[in-house]
Amino acid sequence: MIQGIARFLTSNSLNNITSNTNSQVLMETTLKSIGRPGFILIDNDIENDTKKYAAAKEFLYQATCLLVYAALVVPVFKRGAFKLAKKVFADSGIPNFQSLKQYNHYLKLCDSSLNNRQRTLEKEIKGVYKTDSKGNKVKKLVKDEYDEIALNELNKENPDKFTDLKGAIEFGNIVGSVFGLAILAPQVSHVFIHPALKFLGLEDKKPKTKNNDTKLDKTV
Repeated sequence: MIQGIARFLTSNSLNNITSNTNSQVLMETTLKSIGRPGFILIDNDIENDTKKYAAAKEFLYQATCLLVYAALVVPVFKRGAFKLAKKVFADSGIPNFQSLKQYNHYLKLCDSSLNNRQRTLEKEIKGVYKTDSKGNKVKKLVKDEYDEIALNELNKENPDKFTDLKGAIEFGNIVGSVFGLAILAPQVSHVFIHPALKFLGLEDKKPKTKNNDTKLDKTV
């Protein structure tokens, strides 16, 4: 069992998750949306109605943060940073990645062994076809998705991950995280949370002191 845990902790998948800003923020916000309301509910020093109100408000706030992040950061900031970086580094020998998804797939291939990588490149893409030089319709292979520069790198033992491009994407992710969680999420939450609490029948049971609301409204 210990060996299994060690393999998991040193696996490429876990390394990719923990080194990715997007995954870190999603994990942290998800844990907060569960943990903070949970700790409030088990606090026996708080009056029962106040406890329910505070826990519900905290959960709704963290859920709002999660939704804002998922809807804004990846679709807007991360993809926007990818497109901008492609233009900035166009003359730097970077492959012509068609999308952020393709670049992420390229990074996963880079983290695998050369043999596994080459086998993956030769796999057929289900439901996707191309026309060969003779005009025949044939199934498209994974390697057909990449240009010559990327394929040359993927056939090396240690392919270039083009860290300038990766760094630009992560920077866009960080900027989006700050804007989404520190600026936009609190504004959205003020519009959404109180009607939701009222719908749940908890608005009339809110705490009387302002100190509690101030603590609960703090950002992620």
